[in-house]
Amino acid sequence: MQVNPYLNFDGNASEAMDFYKSVFGGEFSHSQKMAEAPGMENLPEDEKNRVMHISLPLKGGIILMASDIIPSMGHTLSHGNSVQITLSPESREEADELFNGLSEGGEIEMEMQDTFWGAYFGSFKDKYGIPWMINFETQS
Repeated sequence: MQVNPYLNFDGNASEAMDFYKSVFGGEFSHSQKMAEAPGMENLPEDEKNRVMHISLPLKGGIILMASDIIPSMGHTLSHGNSVQITLSPESREEADELFNGLSEGGEIEMEMQDTFWGAYFGSFKDKYGIPWMINFETQS
């Protein structure tokens, strides 16, 4: 089984995913706007360019996926703390790169540091309100 994070945004999924792509690298494997989907021709003009689905393959076979909500269909978005994305890099250097890139413009909860559980760890919300944890295991 593979688990992939799926993020929801309120009109800025494309911007957010471009930001994540700038940090992780790679290319989008899928990107579709609402206007391209059957049955969406009656959406308000300002919602037709919202992202229906976008996928960014990451290292290790993980795929970061996202879409925008559709307010005219009653969708609402609320940022909470029920989901966090945890990244497990292969080195301290990669941990620092991910932390520094993704936390830019966001709110840092815990700077990268060695922890009592044997990891080099940091946590933050990025500038889109998505909570992330970076956890490099320094001990086995």
